[in-house]
Amino acid sequence: MQTLVLRPHFTGLLNRSWRKASTLRAFSSSSSSSSDYSNQSRGGLPRFFSEVLPPSKDGVVRVQGDEFWHMTKVLRLSTSDRVELFNGKGGLIEGCIQSVDRSGADIVALEDLKLVPPQTTQWHVFAAFGTLKGGRADWLVEKCTELGAASVTPLLTVRSPLISENRMDRLQRVNLAAAKQCQRLHEMTLNPPTKVGGLLPIVTQSKLSFVAVAEATPVVNALSSSRKDSSGLIIIGPEGDFTEKEVNLILEAGATAVGLGSHRLRVETATMALLATLMLWSDSQGLPNF
Repeated sequence: MQTLVLRPHFTGLLNRSWRKASTLRAFSSSSSSSSDYSNQSRGGLPRFFSEVLPPSKDGVVRVQGDEFWHMTKVLRLSTSDRVELFNGKGGLIEGCIQSVDRSGADIVALEDLKLVPPQTTQWHVFAAFGTLKGGRADWLVEKCTELGAASVTPLLTVRSPLISENRMDRLQRVNLAAAKQCQRLHEMTLNPPTKVGGLLPIVTQSKLSFVAVAEATPVVNALSSSRKDSSGLIIIGPEGDFTEKEVNLILEAGATAVGLGSHRLRVETATMALLATLMLWSDSQGLPNF
């Protein structure tokens, strides 16, 4: 029997210096098709997160912590109720609650483990949202998860210099809850905060990087002349915008400045506008996105 331990996951991406600080999450792949993912991601059973999944039918895993509370206290599920478990890496099983006690629930697998490959559209969001108040940072992370962002990184700038560790813990919980709600099988990565200086080498190594800048070329026009690609960086400044020096550094590193219309947008609105546009653009180019 295996025990689930819930903890936040922070992984790195894209460049060597980042990999030294954290490990890039490896995803398992299988021969499952995009239709398999569509069918599995829209299942009708209640779905819960478990880091550990039984590899085969009749295997048992123990669910504890927040997921156990949600399962038994919120949804009031009990012995013999059927559920789905996913591990955030494409793994999915259908199971049945075998037993419940005060500390957790034992789930027995009703089928062998399914492995669904990750989507190939990989847009990584860097947004300066550390100073947002009133749940707006929660909303930003939640919607990035729903729209399919590969990762979100809090960007530390002159005008958004910090984000608390407690807040990062909360945002990870928001991320997981959103993944369950939208039936996403591959968990979005919530990376540790990074400064603009740490972002620059990632921009240099990225094939496509877009930074939102007032009065820049409209994003649709910029995309018409961009190479077809299903991955890249989305960079959004803080309330009050980047400083002129920060913008110049990001552009010199290789990012493309794009405009998002004539109105002044909040950080979370600009993030959603640019991410949604790029996800739809990737789809329109016939790039794989399953």
